[in-house]
Amino acid sequence: MNESPLSAGTAAVQRVIDHLAARQHPHAPRMLDDAARTAQQAADALGVTLGQIAKSIVFRRKPDGVAVLVVTSGDLRVDEKKVQALVCADGGKLGRADAEFVKSSTGFSIGGVSPLAHTTPVVTLIDEQLYRFEEIWAAAGHPHAVFPLTPQQLQTLTGAPVHDVTVAAASHPA
Repeated sequence: MNESPLSAGTAAVQRVIDHLAARQHPHAPRMLDDAARTAQQAADALGVTLGQIAKSIVFRRKPDGVAVLVVTSGDLRVDEKKVQALVCADGGKLGRADAEFVKSSTGFSIGGVSPLAHTTPVVTLIDEQLYRFEEIWAAAGHPHAVFPLTPQQLQTLTGAPVHDVTVAAASHPA
């Protein structure tokens, strides 16, 4: 039986619930029986294609240390150089974000990073490839919590711009 998000006892999930409710999103987070720390685990648990999972990848912008969140399809890889060109000033670089940085900058642990309801402001980009799908699923603040939405709703809820931020299909296996 699926546990309700409220009984899961996590402030992170509650932040997502509150954020969605305040914006009148029609779907509350759903708790999965098993953890969905990876896009593949989430797709398997939900019975959807890997691409329908809106995975959240966090980078650290140097030198100001701002978190950069890229939301992309679970079946694609983020092209760091494309992201860097969009969010860094001339000559600026992106770095990898470790678990501590992700938690401190978003309020979420890796495996449950929601594209919204962060504890501090982050720079967010949405990959245009999410628009291949009518329905996508995003993490809701916990490895067991997800919620459905459309790519258009994701853009509205986050206010993030949409860009091409993934590696070209010929550059990686499907």
